[in-house]
Amino acid sequence: MLPASATARNSRRSVRSKCMTAPGCLRPWRSLPCAMPHCGAPLGAGKLRRMPHDLPTAATIAAVFLLAGMVKGIIGLGLPTIAIGLLGLFLPPAEAAALLVLPSALTNLWQALSGGLPLALLRRLLPLLAGLLLGAALGAMLGIGLSGGDAALARRLLGAALLLYGGFGLVGRVATLPEGAGEGWAGLGSGLVTGMVTAATGVFVLPAVPYLQALGLERRALLQAMGLSFGVSTLALAASLPAGSLTGSASGGGMLFASALALAPTLLGMVVGQRLHLPPLLFRRIFFAGLLGLGAHLALA
Repeated sequence: MLPASATARNSRRSVRSKCMTAPGCLRPWRSLPCAMPHCGAPLGAGKLRRMPHDLPTAATIAAVFLLAGMVKGIIGLGLPTIAIGLLGLFLPPAEAAALLVLPSALTNLWQALSGGLPLALLRRLLPLLAGLLLGAALGAMLGIGLSGGDAALARRLLGAALLLYGGFGLVGRVATLPEGAGEGWAGLGSGLVTGMVTAATGVFVLPAVPYLQALGLERRALLQAMGLSFGVSTLALAASLPAGSLTGSASGGGMLFASALALAPTLLGMVVGQRLHLPPLLFRRIFFAGLLGLGAHLALA
């Protein structure tokens, strides 16, 4: 066999050098084909869609969850609404919703189950919870907004949902709903609509929150009911996200792993919020006014 020419050897050395230093070719060139264009291997369906998780972005995400946790610690709600609203300013809504899954699900279910969830309360909430799951499934089937992967539409729908919730929080008045047969149907209907809104926007407060307030529950039971509703809604949201939303991106580690990392600033924020002595009524007004501004920005951007 004739020895390889110097030109051929230099050509192979040049390709190997490029493949070893390119961002997509971090493994030894002999064991894995390079996915960079100059290496000749087709990218195909296996290429990774990378999300810009540099240090400033990661710090901003942590700050968002810290703030959302503080709000929840002060008034007992607002974590998912603030988190997805602020994350939606610089992330695609589907990725923002995926980051939200574990912090929202675990903190809200913990809020619902702390001190024990009365069976009587659980029975009253079953129609609402069933409606949430059915509505989210229906919303995913329709593929509107977030569940359909349309980032622009999802961002506008998210803004509209925040506008409605902020306006309701500032001026809304809820009449007490008498306990009885009509309550169950109202809960089922509220759950269906909330589930569909959840699948489209990632916001799961309307009309579930007005319905829960109309039940006339005392404060502790109301917070437990909201925690259970938000926790189940978060799980329904996770199931309605486009395929691969939880397992892909986040620099290859998976959004679910990134969501787990977001638990730390969330819990820290809750602890800080619970220790702050702020007038709850004043803070609620500031909170809902902020949602109005954030919603307007997302809806009109």
